Amino acid sequence: MENVGTVYLVGAGPGDPDLLTLRAARLLERAALVVHDGLIDPAVLTLVPRDAELISVAKSRARHTLPQKDICALLVREALAGRDVVRLKGGDPFIFGRGGEEAEACRAAGVPVEVVPGISAANGAAAAAQIALTHRDAASVVSFVAGQCKGLSDQDWAGLAGKGRTLVIYMGVKTAPQIAEKLMADGLAPDMPLAVIENACRADMRVLRGPLAGLPGLVERERVKSPALIVIGEVAAREDAALAQIALEAQA
Repeated sequence: MENVGTVYLVGAGPGDPDLLTLRAARLLERAALVVHDGLIDPAVLTLVPRDAELISVAKSRARHTLPQKDICALLVREALAGRDVVRLKGGDPFIFGRGGEEAEACRAAGVPVEVVPGISAANGAAAAAQIALTHRDAASVVSFVAGQCKGLSDQDWAGLAGKGRTLVIYMGVKTAPQIAEKLMADGLAPDMPLAVIENACRADMRVLRGPLAGLPGLVERERVKSPALIVIGEVAAREDAALAQIALEAQA
């Protein structure tokens, strides 16, 4: 087809515009149309030309500006009209970003699509909190799961968390009580360390630590809000252990 635009599925990373890939930054700097998520840091959007059209398709747990099928239809419609579309997504488009669905819709309609990967929320948040998701002394396996999905109680997470393993939970703030109950019912120790990382890579980032059993109370007490990631495993306590060792050595 002639005069068909290209859809660029661009990962915006965990928030800080300095963590964009060069490819992502260059696409934004010359974009005429940007379709973006609601959690995109405003600083990232300052890279877009002032005369570009910005369309927010922000989603929340209780309200969807556009259902996913309508977002896909929007991308296809604009591209078929001859416009290049930068679809800006938080984190990485293909890790709980539903980028796969959007790419499939574009391909089905004959629209060229390019995926520009970004730093995932898990990698960015853990790095900002100085939590090594793998560590020679603590974990050799990492698993990513979505804490907000249909049939959460029926999901099989057996073996994803425990000794030598790290579990990273996306979108788990609202379902924190069910997550803690589910994991402990599967045999995970109530005192398993965890960290909740809120607003990773931003000026107001918080890293909250505690045991698995205390997750619901931690989220409620600290009024944790999305975007936030939950890291469960021995790696979540490594920084505390290192600081304690340094303190002991200083006292010796």
